[in-house]
Amino acid sequence: MTVDLKTLGYKLAKYREQLKESISEVASATGIDATRLTAIEAGQVEPTGDDVLILADHYRCDFKFFISNEQVAPFEQTETLYRAHGNDFTKEDRRAIQDFLYLCETEDFLMKELRRLPKDFYFSPSGDFFKGHGETAAARLRAALGHDDRTVPRDVYAEFRSVGVHMFRRKLGNSNISGLFIMHPIAGKCALVNHSEDIYRQRFSAAHEMAHAIFDSAQGASVSFDGPSGSDYLELRANRFASCFLMPPVFLKKLPLPNQWSDSDAQRWANDLRVSCVALAIALKEAKLIDQPNYDRIRRLHVPREAKIDPELPDSLNTTQRQRKAHLLELGLSDFYVGLCFEGFSSGVISIGRLAEALLCSHGELAELADLYGQPLHGH
Repeated sequence: MTVDLKTLGYKLAKYREQLKESISEVASATGIDATRLTAIEAGQVEPTGDDVLILADHYRCDFKFFISNEQVAPFEQTETLYRAHGNDFTKEDRRAIQDFLYLCETEDFLMKELRRLPKDFYFSPSGDFFKGHGETAAARLRAALGHDDRTVPRDVYAEFRSVGVHMFRRKLGNSNISGLFIMHPIAGKCALVNHSEDIYRQRFSAAHEMAHAIFDSAQGASVSFDGPSGSDYLELRANRFASCFLMPPVFLKKLPLPNQWSDSDAQRWANDLRVSCVALAIALKEAKLIDQPNYDRIRRLHVPREAKIDPELPDSLNTTQRQRKAHLLELGLSDFYVGLCFEGFSSGVISIGRLAEALLCSHGELAELADLYGQPLHGH
């Protein structure tokens, strides 16, 4: 097949533009001469196979996308995101989002190849009571996952992955961004949670982005900010879904007299539910279980950091393992994703080179990563 050089050049230029990188920065990072890069982007020079592979690696993109006129990438979705909120994303955040999209596409490929198919979950809202949509969908999803009214979902990330959402946590520089949702043209529903936030805030953000996956995938992309959602009905609905998924109103109504709680009672219940005191206060007020003074008091409280539990950093890890895995989580590498990559490698679905790419590491770092996760690298 003949490569359309104009289309190829356009794709490369578009990626560079979205990442806010100059030609000289790409040249420095890839070792490809700046003059040559300019000519390739203009469609005047045909890149070598090595050029394409190097640039694909730099832009975290399947090289087939660049040489095929049919392959698609989430340009339109990220363009929507940056057009609406461009100033909210630093250059580093844009790179983090590019990594995230690459992880989603890789995860989708591996799940299909390894036949790890998700459960079906579908909810179609009726009427225009948006908060009611969120409450009903949360109850339906809890039921589909086998939760009764008293069950506290322990690992929401695993649960949302189980119904077909590529759920990643990744550190973003802008602390005002809680998360974002992108409908990837290949991988489908993809949600990113800002790992810079408090652990329990991340759980709420994950549930919030799950709501966007259920209700708003036709929009293509959305970004969620920390703080009041005001009159944005889609954000109100997503917040209501998150609250009802993590703290079902039926369960809240069975709690012992929230209006008479001490500070330590409120902190204990928030920690039992694995939510912030702010989220608990809002849910109790919405259920008409506390008055305004108690609402104001409870939302000012905090669950001690050392009391909080991260399902993806269990107590079974030693200090060194915990620190290393915490750093990997900041890059988006969950246990689920890493396990999937090693399974793909051991099954012969991906090569050792592709394994290193998928894990965002060099060949030298791969052995250390395999050791951390107790995975073999030899005999394939």
